[in-house]
Amino acid sequence: MTDGRPKVFVARLIPDEAIASINAACDAQVWQDELPPPRATLLDAIRGCDGVLTLLTDKVDDEFLDAAGSQLKVVSNYAVGFDNVDVPACTARGVAVGNTPGVLTETTADLAWALLMAAARRLPEGDRYVRAGKWKTWGPLLLLGPDVHGATIGIVGFGRIGQAVARRAAGFGMTILYHDVQRASPEVEAEFGAIFLPLEELLPRVDFVSLHVNLTHDTHGLINAEKLSWMKPPAVLVNTSRGPVVNGSDLAAALRSGQIFAAALDVTDPEPIPADDPLLSLDNCLVVPHIASASRATRGKMAEMAAANLLAGVRDERIPTPVNPEVYERT
Repeated sequence: MTDGRPKVFVARLIPDEAIASINAACDAQVWQDELPPPRATLLDAIRGCDGVLTLLTDKVDDEFLDAAGSQLKVVSNYAVGFDNVDVPACTARGVAVGNTPGVLTETTADLAWALLMAAARRLPEGDRYVRAGKWKTWGPLLLLGPDVHGATIGIVGFGRIGQAVARRAAGFGMTILYHDVQRASPEVEAEFGAIFLPLEELLPRVDFVSLHVNLTHDTHGLINAEKLSWMKPPAVLVNTSRGPVVNGSDLAAALRSGQIFAAALDVTDPEPIPADDPLLSLDNCLVVPHIASASRATRGKMAEMAAANLLAGVRDERIPTPVNPEVYERT
């Protein structure tokens, strides 16, 4: 505590409303740079803090927790995902971990659909073609791509976001196939007209693949050379889940050889993607900088949720959206 107020560190600038509420209640230090704080700077900044608001770029592990000190009460992650946080280590030390679930569903599905449409209809290529002064006339063979309406989509990961993508696909008259570790209920399948298939049966049948899985040991490198070889040559791969779900070098090889038609990625491995990565040299690979949640409304709601978790935690209250609710069962 400083002057009776809890000490907190916010690892990046977030929307103003959330910053204002944190500053009003806490002795807050807010990292001002666009890039995340270097590791040594982060560890120094969190010393003695009661709470820390982190992003996916900030690794929360034993070293982090040691640096913060035993008074640390809460780590509030400004994200739905929390693979940057060693949750068991936090729980063992009585540190609550919060995230921002639910708010990203429709916005992420919008971005996934935008990527799917842009890759299929070759919009980035068309824009570059015009800007380079190459557009001389209308041509019957210019920038041909696959139709989206009436096609077959394979949704890998059929949770909230996957189902939101299925809703959009239904509006385009698409056949909806899906794969998940757990089959959806008959009611959910009926709602979307979705058919469950094992991955080895789904991938050869679909025109589009949209990935919506969590990053786990089992999904790391899920889409590799073998899985890409199961896909049809006109197929398009869209990834808005996590970068490591796709093996980047295998994808580059498949795109270069024409094994699949195109890919559209909101996430890469690593992030940011290096300028010399082979994927960036390919016209049939669209890459955007992890912007699935980048609507003003969604980012603002995320900030409100992250601030609410942070402030509840430093006040010794149960945080609204805990990742590790078991921390409150400790005696």
